[in-house]
Amino acid sequence: MRRKRMIAVNKYVNRQHLLQYSLDEQLIHGMRVSNLAYQVAKELGEPEEFCHDLAVAGMLHDIGKEAVSGDLDDMDAPLIVEEIHYVRLHAQASYEILKKEGYKETILLAVRHHHENYDGSGYPDNLSGEAIPLGARIIRVCDVYAALTSDRPYRQAFESQSAVQLMIEEIKDFDVKVFLAFQRMIHKNKEKEITLWH
Repeated sequence: MRRKRMIAVNKYVNRQHLLQYSLDEQLIHGMRVSNLAYQVAKELGEPEEFCHDLAVAGMLHDIGKEAVSGDLDDMDAPLIVEEIHYVRLHAQASYEILKKEGYKETILLAVRHHHENYDGSGYPDNLSGEAIPLGARIIRVCDVYAALTSDRPYRQAFESQSAVQLMIEEIKDFDVKVFLAFQRMIHKNKEKEITLWH
């Protein structure tokens, strides 16, 4: 139980607050989630238009972090799991930004609900099971994997196999059908490294 709590804490705590990542890191994370989400949707046999929409949603799912990061800059104490109210606003903020720009409903719902957990313990609306849009269920899996396999200010990246094992331990968060498609996909396709050129 203590180990799982430490993992949870590490998701939300960093010495300069959760949202203080460089633009490069945010872009790379978005591209990774985008690529993974497209491939998982393909693995599930979804139509090309849906797969493309998920690639867009994956790229833009965290765009609202910038909108809420100003509030966090004013906080002196480090964030802990019980004090992540502002962090939880970013999915809704992302949704509102993209809605204002006229993005499709499929993309908007995938972005708004990408932190919903299959067991109903997520946010912003505590949706559960198939009430969570399929796109959001796919982004959820890909977002967690991309985060775990990336360096963070408070820890080094997990190897792919270790990341998958950690996700299995938290399988209640995920749609099992989506997670199994994700596993098939990463075993078939080695993820390509993303490099930004300046």
